[in-house]
Amino acid sequence: MRPDRPFCAIVLAAQRAGRTDPLADAHGVANKSLVQIGGFPLIRHVTDALAATPGLTRLRIVAEPEAEAALRGVLRAPFEFVPAADNLADSVYAAAQGVAEPMLITTSDNVLLTPGAVVETLQALADGADVALALATEASVKAAHPDGQRRFYRFVDDAYSNCNLYALSGAAATRAAESFRSGGQFAKKPLRMIVHLGPINLALLLLGKLTLRGALTRLGRRFRLTVAPVILADGAHAIDVDNTRTYACAAELLRRRRDQERAAA
Repeated sequence: MRPDRPFCAIVLAAQRAGRTDPLADAHGVANKSLVQIGGFPLIRHVTDALAATPGLTRLRIVAEPEAEAALRGVLRAPFEFVPAADNLADSVYAAAQGVAEPMLITTSDNVLLTPGAVVETLQALADGADVALALATEASVKAAHPDGQRRFYRFVDDAYSNCNLYALSGAAATRAAESFRSGGQFAKKPLRMIVHLGPINLALLLLGKLTLRGALTRLGRRFRLTVAPVILADGAHAIDVDNTRTYACAAELLRRRRDQERAAA
């Protein structure tokens, strides 16, 4: 995929209905996306990275309707607002309506996102994938920050962390989105995991018999899609802002980036 090939970016910024976010409460805002870090709201870092990526044709933000005015007040990149649905999968489907170009999906707390990571993830679609998901190895994540991530998916070849960055070749691929975005919830919902992976695939995964690519190939067969992993070299991409600990880690990494940019100027 050429770096400037058109794509649509979808940013998931909704909070779960009926639940308050502890980080949002601590910072006195209604939606976690509006929490300030490095001088800007979380979501501003994400949308600025997307706007700086060549090829972006449209930016869609999914959030609860009452958050729209606040988001328009803090973002400088033009965007289309999509009211969140009752669940994540339906929200993604709603945001994908009318989109023919490749889609890039991320979350509003992915503050360490870079245009390079976006291009690299989208490139997997040009290489033949229907769905691409970005990951980082455990070693690279810990090298970026030792406290940045504590959960890793362990396979035969290595251990990986999700970077909350996904590329879909088109609307037909969105049926896989819930599985990938909800990966961290599989441990809490074994029945969902069995349904999506199948009992044999699940057994092989739990027994440590699959490589990452092997597991994704098997998962892709369940959806009749080609699923490709994109291993990002910078483990910072796997550190998003989930709580006070990761907020501190992300804030430190943002400061380092700013200092490096100043030194290089």
